[in-house]
Amino acid sequence: MNTYPQICHEVGLDCETCTEGTARNLAKICKGLRGKMIGQLFVQIHRDPACAKMHAHFTEAYLAASIERMPVMSERRLAMVAVA
Repeated sequence: MNTYPQICHEVGLDCETCTEGTARNLAKICKGLRGKMIGQLFVQIHRDPACAKMHAHFTEAYLAASIERMPVMSERRLAMVAVA
């Protein structure tokens, strides 16, 4: 019988790599998600109950990827925002 995470292991994935990858991809296309929304998307992406244990790991990976992708505001733009 095929079950998760056995199916994943058969193709060379472990739970950490899988959830980190999907969290990074989600951070690329859905910026600025918070709390419950990250959790809701996790459940929609990783529907199998065996994946539920990775919920917190997914959230941490999403937040880390979001911080890495935040653009740095240039000093010139910062000055323009301060004046406005």
